[in-house]
Amino acid sequence: MASMPTAAAIPLDPSRAVGWRRWVPNAITLSRLVLSLVFFVQLALWTTPQTWTGGPSDAVPTWRLWLAAACFGLAALTDALDGYLARRWGAITRFGRIMDPFADKILVIGAFVMLAGPQFALVRPDGASLQLSGIEPWMVVVMLGRELLVTSIRAVLEAEGQDFSANFTGKLKMVLQSLVIPLVIVVPALTDCAPGATGRILIDWAVWITVAATVASGLPYLIRGSTAFRH
Repeated sequence: MASMPTAAAIPLDPSRAVGWRRWVPNAITLSRLVLSLVFFVQLALWTTPQTWTGGPSDAVPTWRLWLAAACFGLAALTDALDGYLARRWGAITRFGRIMDPFADKILVIGAFVMLAGPQFALVRPDGASLQLSGIEPWMVVVMLGRELLVTSIRAVLEAEGQDFSANFTGKLKMVLQSLVIPLVIVVPALTDCAPGATGRILIDWAVWITVAATVASGLPYLIRGSTAFRH
């Protein structure tokens, strides 16, 4: 069976963006901001019980973690859908070009900020402190720095009329982050996350791989940017 063409391979035809097709992609983008808000509220209201060992327990209400993960998953799906429809229908607008990357960064960077917060700090019975999500504040700084640097280079080059669209590594980074964030949210609700436990190892490996991939994905942009600036 032949594969379906990607949105990027479909020629733009602005005449096709009529009626409801003009506003549906932007409405999907706005829905991502709404889902992000619900996601942040659930994480903000969640507080790790100090008597919790970091694993499933009937006495610990983990439904906020499940709701947060569901909201993030839906928001991540809208990221793929709005761009696809906008290109397919020729409904690319200034609003969409501004709000789509803005909604992406708010969702992902905001998720890492919340997961590195004190509400996910667990003090175990032996007195040891543990960041339940596996995400430390310095990791958020590294990932935010990467996003700001790439965005700044893109702004300068595109203002000069040069193309600086996302490449494969950037898209792969986004996919990885979109998988790891709900993973570190729901694993504590499913299994023990104490040091040495399977859940703890899974979270730590997933987070460290994501941080490394995020940094590595910025290198091709730096090379492209430096090459463009030299010429």
